[in-house]
Amino acid sequence: MTKILLSAHVLAAIIAIGPVTVAASMFPAAVRRAQAAGGGSAASSVATVRLLHRICRVYAAVGITVPIFGFATASSLGVLTDPWLIASIALTAAAAGILALLVLPGQQAALARLDEPGGSVERRTTVRLAMLTGVFNLLWAVVTVLMIVRPGSTTGV
Repeated sequence: MTKILLSAHVLAAIIAIGPVTVAASMFPAAVRRAQAAGGGSAASSVATVRLLHRICRVYAAVGITVPIFGFATASSLGVLTDPWLIASIALTAAAAGILALLVLPGQQAALARLDEPGGSVERRTTVRLAMLTGVFNLLWAVVTVLMIVRPGSTTGV
């Protein structure tokens, strides 16, 4: 059962978190391109921004399965109190908080500004979104490393 839970946890992480990291990373540049576009290409560029935001929202919701399978796996392995897992949980919570409380609302606000007639998004907004997304991605990278190179691992590596 542990192998099934671990497989589900890893697959959920790849399928859910991967698209969020990519789409969120592309979002600030897409906003800048949408603002720079003129004529008919502006609508297409805004549609791209809208799609990237939708990907982030949908896959963030799907991403809830990652910690669910993670807790189930950790429980079956008996490592719920291990320091590396507690650190991973804290970093995952921080990443989720950044995504839910800062990145997604920031994207929504930028998209709303793009949808306004003559509306524009300030450069500092896209820079802030890029920075927050970078922190989100870095937190997930650290969690991934902790999951692979966990202290006390039985892999012998």
